Amino acid sequence: MNKFTAWINSKGLSSVLILAVVLLVLFPLAFDIFRLNLVGKYLTYAFVALGLVMLWGYGGVLSLGQGVFFGLGGYAMAMFLKLEASDPESTKIQSTPGIPDFMDWNQLTELPLWWQPFEHLPFAMIAVVAIPTLLAFIIGYAMFKRRVGGVYFAIITQAVALILTVLIIGQQGYTGGVNGMTDLKTLLGWDIRTDSAKYILYYVCALMLLGSIALCLWVQKSKLGTLLLAMRDKEDRVRFSGYDVAMFKVFVFCLAAALSGIGGALFTLQVGFMSPSFVGIVPSIEMVIYAAVGGRMSLVGAVYGALLVNFGKTYFSESFPDLWLFLMAGLFIGVTMAFPDGLAGVWEKKVKPWWARKQAERLAIRAAVARDAATPATPTDDINAPSTVRPLHATPTGQNA
Repeated sequence: MNKFTAWINSKGLSSVLILAVVLLVLFPLAFDIFRLNLVGKYLTYAFVALGLVMLWGYGGVLSLGQGVFFGLGGYAMAMFLKLEASDPESTKIQSTPGIPDFMDWNQLTELPLWWQPFEHLPFAMIAVVAIPTLLAFIIGYAMFKRRVGGVYFAIITQAVALILTVLIIGQQGYTGGVNGMTDLKTLLGWDIRTDSAKYILYYVCALMLLGSIALCLWVQKSKLGTLLLAMRDKEDRVRFSGYDVAMFKVFVFCLAAALSGIGGALFTLQVGFMSPSFVGIVPSIEMVIYAAVGGRMSLVGAVYGALLVNFGKTYFSESFPDLWLFLMAGLFIGVTMAFPDGLAGVWEKKVKPWWARKQAERLAIRAAVARDAATPATPTDDINAPSTVRPLHATPTGQNA
């Protein structure tokens, strides 16, 4: 057991193990199915926060458009679910049965050609990762090869988020418009609205999140992770050493996009709809806040940041419906000012040193007690005990001196 604990600590996996216990044991026992489903929704945002830790924290590239990739992954899954819900029997009251309802409302008479591959789940699952990654590659290659970075890259990603939002809303007949894709009920005939399905989807989301953390940890501890840190701090030195800095940035941008797409697909499965409100500028900035609150250098901290911010949003909106936006703004400002390194910084700089001091004091007390117990007792003379030692010049009894 001691060897296992030492191995966990040496690999830096203790915080991951604690997170796994919290997600897989504590939350399911503490919350009812409604609250657990909310936590599952929050965890889908944590995928985006993980990608931002790798992109922003390790790569030094701030993206304010991660909602684009979250939305693309969600729409890819929603298209499959919508087609399954739009079978001819369920849509027989439409003028054109067998197509999604919003297409029928917009006078489309057949399923568009580019929708047809999404009738198959394997294609949809591949598209969840491939479409966000492909778009990230195109944007990243075009920008990073021209050495566009910093605030300019952040503004460009915001522009992409705005463009995609306008495109989705404008093409109502193909995307559902401002309402998005709703009434998603089944996955291969399995009703995803039941309580048992929500439990299963929560565990799937939690396990995939832990697997994503393991993947990111592997990247961080590899030579690639070292180069990402070096590139963030001294980009010119890395370039002069012969490395293609642009392609490293493209890689980490694609990794963040793929993680965001997975989160979007899981969000669609757990919530049952997808709309352009999750694609635009505002949700993209909120996703950056998740990473900032949790700590942009900590994968586990990013998960806690996503949970804390979304829990605060839910609690404040329920308890203070007129003031919750101001309270959320106060939370963001207060946390970033008081804890510039996020929750992970509090843990590393405050909690761990305090715990180490307490452990050292406890060990010192134990050592002192053990040392006192091992020291032999020194014999002492009892002044009240009768003396058995005869005087040196004692005379025999009855004789005179």
